[in-house]
Amino acid sequence: MTFTAKTLQKHLLRWYDQHGRKHLPWQQNKTPYRVFISEIMLQQTQVATVVPYFERFMQHFPDVKTLARAHEDDVLHLWAGLGYYSRARNLHKAAKLICDEFQGEFPNTLETMRCLPGVGRSTAGAILALAFNQRAVILDGNVKRVLARLHAIRTPMNEAKTEGILWTLAEKYTPTERIADYTQVMMDLGATLCTRSKPRCSDCPLAKKCLANALGCADTIPVKKATKALPVRTATFLIIKKGRAVLLLKRPSKGIWGGLWSLPEIANQQDTKALRAYCRDQFQTKTPRFKPLPAFRHTFSHYHLDIFPVIVETEVCAIMEASQQIWYNLSRPKNLGLPKPIQTIIAGLA
Repeated sequence: MTFTAKTLQKHLLRWYDQHGRKHLPWQQNKTPYRVFISEIMLQQTQVATVVPYFERFMQHFPDVKTLARAHEDDVLHLWAGLGYYSRARNLHKAAKLICDEFQGEFPNTLETMRCLPGVGRSTAGAILALAFNQRAVILDGNVKRVLARLHAIRTPMNEAKTEGILWTLAEKYTPTERIADYTQVMMDLGATLCTRSKPRCSDCPLAKKCLANALGCADTIPVKKATKALPVRTATFLIIKKGRAVLLLKRPSKGIWGGLWSLPEIANQQDTKALRAYCRDQFQTKTPRFKPLPAFRHTFSHYHLDIFPVIVETEVCAIMEASQQIWYNLSRPKNLGLPKPIQTIIAGLA
């Protein structure tokens, strides 16, 4: 019942010519660098969210050499709010590698492309196809969904066996001509018609041969393993003020919010005595007074974090490592990478 590869390509490209997205910012003045930035930003993030970030990023870092020379804080500042911050750090590292090892020219083979930090098999394929018009296979979330429904694949998507089947199908259907358009249309179809919920099967160019559509089960595909409810963690964030400035600490490069600047944090601790002891030991505060602010929740992919901001009123505070701790002026804020919840707290103070 399913299409031959050539027939599927024909239907998809005809639909793309009429309905495909051709005016996204990274499709204009297309260069390998612009495609690279967009593909990293689009990992686990929707187009509508990415567009303004991409445009601001291009204004500040118009080419790979400018990005390579940039300070990490400036990169993270422009990324703040997009989440998955390891993408930004890897983007910065990749730019340096391209300048140091490839003389500023983008690698143009699958093997060399995958040497770049943060670039996996599918991302590498997308960059090669879109930027260099090379025959390369992609399998992002949108493409997985399209192929799973087309073949009514009911095994869980997050199993290695299923992923292997989908890579085989993606390889089978990838053409040798109009590869950039085909790659774009597969992503467009999943983003606009073959969506996670309420797929618009009546408008789909593949509907007549789609097994999931024929069986009436498009809403139940793709299948994922049952996931447990997200655990809940708590953290107290200390707002240590000095005039119009608050104390920020630079987080380790790895882990949640890696490399970003944040307020001092105490996990699972709201006891006043413990907070006083922490402030005394870490910052040499004297007689601190605590003023709790309204708590709120921030959700990561793997857990919920219940955040308890507390203003610390104190007369003395010692900065021990200037490179890792700064006074952040609320009246004249620096361009720093701040996690979204910390931005929210600081905005309330300002």
